[in-house]
Amino acid sequence: MNILSRREVLGDLGRKVRFLLTASIAYTVLPPQSVDASTTRPQGEDMSMDDLSGSNDPYRLPRHVIPTRYDLRLEPDLTTGRFTGQTAILVTVKTATQTIFLNAVDLVLQSAMAEEKNRAPLKASIEMEQQTQRARLSFHEPIDPGEWTLTLLFEGTLNDKLRGFYRSTYKDASGATQTLAATQFEATDARRAFPCWDEPDFKAVFRTTLIIDPHLTAVSNTAVVSESIENNKKVVKFADSIKMSTYLVAFIVGQIEATKPVYVDKTPLRLWTIPGKQPLTSFGQDIAAASLKFFEDYYGISYPGDKLDLLAIPDFASGAMENFGAITFRETALLVDQRTGTHAELERIADVVAHENAHMWFGDLVTMSWWNGLWLNEAFATFMEMLAVDAWKPEWKRWDLFAVARAAAFSVDGLMSTRPIEFPVHAPKDADAMFDILTYEKGASVLRMLEQHIGPTIFRDGVRQYLRTHAYGNADTKDLWTALGTVARQPVPELMNGWIFQPGFPLVTAEIRGHELYLSQQRFTYLKQEPAAEQLWQIPIQVRLTIGDRTEHRRLLLTERETTIGLPAGVTSILVNEGGHGFYRVRHRGGLIEQLLGQGLDCLPAMERFNLISDAWATTLAGLMPIPDYLRLTARFTDERDRNVWTVLLDSFSFLNRIITPGDRAALEALVRDRVGPAVKDLGWDPKSRESDLIRQLRGDLIGALGKLGNDQATQRQAAERYQRYREDPATADANVVPALVAILAHVGDEARYDEFSERYRTASTPQEERRYLFSLAAFRTKEVLKRTLVRTINGEIRTQDAPFIVGALMMNVDGREQAWEFVKANWDQMDRQFPKQGLRRMCGGIAGLATPELEHDVQEFFTSRKIDLGGKTLEQYLEQLRVAVSFREREASTIHTAIARSLER
Repeated sequence: MNILSRREVLGDLGRKVRFLLTASIAYTVLPPQSVDASTTRPQGEDMSMDDLSGSNDPYRLPRHVIPTRYDLRLEPDLTTGRFTGQTAILVTVKTATQTIFLNAVDLVLQSAMAEEKNRAPLKASIEMEQQTQRARLSFHEPIDPGEWTLTLLFEGTLNDKLRGFYRSTYKDASGATQTLAATQFEATDARRAFPCWDEPDFKAVFRTTLIIDPHLTAVSNTAVVSESIENNKKVVKFADSIKMSTYLVAFIVGQIEATKPVYVDKTPLRLWTIPGKQPLTSFGQDIAAASLKFFEDYYGISYPGDKLDLLAIPDFASGAMENFGAITFRETALLVDQRTGTHAELERIADVVAHENAHMWFGDLVTMSWWNGLWLNEAFATFMEMLAVDAWKPEWKRWDLFAVARAAAFSVDGLMSTRPIEFPVHAPKDADAMFDILTYEKGASVLRMLEQHIGPTIFRDGVRQYLRTHAYGNADTKDLWTALGTVARQPVPELMNGWIFQPGFPLVTAEIRGHELYLSQQRFTYLKQEPAAEQLWQIPIQVRLTIGDRTEHRRLLLTERETTIGLPAGVTSILVNEGGHGFYRVRHRGGLIEQLLGQGLDCLPAMERFNLISDAWATTLAGLMPIPDYLRLTARFTDERDRNVWTVLLDSFSFLNRIITPGDRAALEALVRDRVGPAVKDLGWDPKSRESDLIRQLRGDLIGALGKLGNDQATQRQAAERYQRYREDPATADANVVPALVAILAHVGDEARYDEFSERYRTASTPQEERRYLFSLAAFRTKEVLKRTLVRTINGEIRTQDAPFIVGALMMNVDGREQAWEFVKANWDQMDRQFPKQGLRRMCGGIAGLATPELEHDVQEFFTSRKIDLGGKTLEQYLEQLRVAVSFREREASTIHTAIARSLER
C-alpha cells in the first residue's frame, strides 16, 4: 500500500540497473502449487491450549482450523447500498473441535454449516465478538480432523468509510451522481466484506463470483472465465487466484472503462477509470509496463498472475493498494494529463505505480507472517520503486530525491517516542498505525544502505533467493537476512538487526585529533535524553579524504562507541558518509565544515550537499549547533540549483515561520528574500531551452517561497499578472510554475479569489488540478474564508478522502491554526464518525503546527481528557513533534531576531 503523505543516481548503480534491463536473464516461472512447506509458517502444528482457544492474544485466531480455499459469491446492490454473499471455505481441521473462530465485523452472518464427505452437514450457532472482530461458530457434534467445507451466508452494507467493501460516488458528464463499489482490505478489513481468516499467514486460493446489474462491469484479482445472465443479473466468474492473503482480495463494480491491454511478455496490462477519464491514462500505463518488465528482470521471476489491472477510484483513503492483479489507486496517483502535470506530479505517479507493481512479488507472492513484519512488504516496495523509476527515467535522479524521504524518516526517528521498524502489533488499530514513515522510508533507507554496503549485484541475488525460497508462503525478517547473508557471505543479521529491532538512529561525530580522525556514535534525539539510554549500531561508514588534488576513500564498520582512523599528511578536507547513503546523521566538528566549504560546495555531489545542510539543520533543532551558525551557513547556498538541497533550506525557513513571534516575521521574510531572491532572478519565470525537468520544478518551488515566506510584493504582483494570462491561455505558463501562482494568490487572496478557486476546484478537468485548488483553500489567511473551508470538511462538500488532510493543513497555517484547532475540538466526534480512520490519524499530525506554549498545553489537555488512541505510538510522536517545536521556540526566543539580522550582514 502506498501512504498518501509520501513525497517524493548514482552513475555506477544506474549502469548496473540499465544492464539488468538489457541482459539476457532466465526467468523462473513458479507454478501456484510449488510451495515448499518447510519454508513457510508451520500452520496448525504442535497444538497447545492457546491454539484451540485463540491464543493469549485475543485478536489472533487459533491454528487448529486452517483455510485453503474460498469459493466466494457476492451480490452488491449499488442502489440500496447493500450486499449479500455466500462463501464456501475448504478448511483443514488439525484437532477435533466443536468451535471454529474466524474474523467478521459489520456483517450479519445468517447461517453456518460444516460438511464432510459421507457425513450429514453440521449446523453451527453463531456468536459475534464485536471487540475482537471475530465470529464463534459452535457445533453440537465434534468436527473431526480432516478436510471440511464451511459454508456461510451473510449480508452487509456498502459503507462510506473507504474500508472493507465500500461505495464511491462521482458526477458523470450530465452532472448526475453515479456509484461504484470498491474494496480496501489492508490491513484487517477483508472481514468487513466476507467472513474469513483475516491474518496474513492464513494464505488460501480464492475463486470469486460477482452477481451484478447487467449494465455494470466487475473486476477482481484474476481474469474473467465466464459471464452469463441469470434472473436478469450478470454473473461474472473469475479464475482461481494464487495462494494469497485475504487482505489482497479485491472486487470493483461499476460503470468503468479499460484501456486496450498492453502486453508485458504474456501479461495483459490495463488501466481502468470512470467514464471520461481514459485520456489521462497513457503516462500511468507507460510506467506500469516499464516497471513490471523491470521487476521480472530484477527478481528473475515471471509475474505470477494471469493479468494486471490498475484501477483509479474516485474515493480512496490511501495512495494505492497492491491487491494482487487488481491494484486500486487514488485518481491523483494514477491519472494525469502530461501536458499540464508538474514534474513532481509525474514523479508521484511513477513512484506509486512502480511501488504497487513491486508488491506483486514483495508482499503478494511472499508475505510477512504478521503485521509486525510489515516493513518486509512496504520498505522493499519503496526501495524497489526507486530502482525501477531510476532505470526508466535516469535523468530524474530519483536516488537524489530519495534523500528527502530519508530526511523525513529522520524527523520521526529522532524522537524519543519513535519505534523500531519491526514493532509488536496486537489490535487492528496497531496494524493500521504501522503504515507510517518508519515502515516505508526508514525501512527503505536501511535497505539502500545495506545494498550499497554489500554491493547491488549481491543484494539482488540475495533478494532472488529469498523470493524463490518463500514463494506463495510467508516469511520473517530473519528469512531475509539468511538469504542475503548466504549470498553475501557476510554476517548480515548481526549488521542489520540493530537497525530493525531498536529505535532511533546514530549521530556520528567526526573531528581531527592530532594526526587521526576521531569518530564516535551516540543516539540522535531532538530532546535531551538520559545518558543511561545507551545504544550501539553497526554503522557502515564511507569517508573521503581530499589531499590536494587527489582523494582517498576509507570504508569501515563502526561497531564500538568510538574509533580512530590514521590520516595521511596534507589532508585538506574530510567528508564522512561519502555518497550519502548511510542512515545516520554526521556532526563535522573542529573546522571540518569550514574545510568542506573552503574547497567549494560545487566540489560535492548534490546528495552530499543535501546531507551537509540537512545534518546542520537537524543538529540546530537538537541544540547542538547554534542558530546563528546555521543561518550563516544558509548564505553559502544562494548559488545552489539542486531542488532537494533547496527543500531543506525552505523547510527550515517554514519551521522558523511557525515558531517565531509576529514581531520577528518581517525579519524572517527579509532573510527569505535574501536567500531565495538571487536564485529566482537567475532562473527567471520562464523555462529555457534544453532545461531539465528538475530545474523547472525548482523554479516553481522558489517562486512560491519568495511570494509566500518572503512576502515579496513584486513576486505577488507578477504572480497575479501571470495567473490572469494563464487563465486566458494556459500555454503562457510552464506547468511547474502554475502551483506557485495558485499558492501565492491564495496566500494574499480575498473572498473573491476564494470563490474563484472554489469554482476551479469544483470544475477541475484533472485530478491534479482538483487537488491543487482544493489545497489552496487551506492557504488563505482571513478568518471568514477559513471558516468556510473548515465547514466544508464536514458538510460533504469535500470528499472524506481529502477532508482530514485539509484540516491538518489548516492547523499548519500560522494565520489559521488557532481557528482550525478550535474547530477540531468542537467537531471531533463528528470527524471521528465521518473520516476514514487512516485520514483521522494523519489529520492529527497537523498539531505539530500549533507551536506556541499555550496551544501545546491545550492540545495535551484535549487528547488526555478525551483518552484518544490513534494506534501504536502515533499520538505520542505527534505530541513530541509539537514539544520539539515549542522547546526550540523557548530556547531561541531571545536570540532569533538578532541571529537573523546578523546573518544578513555581508
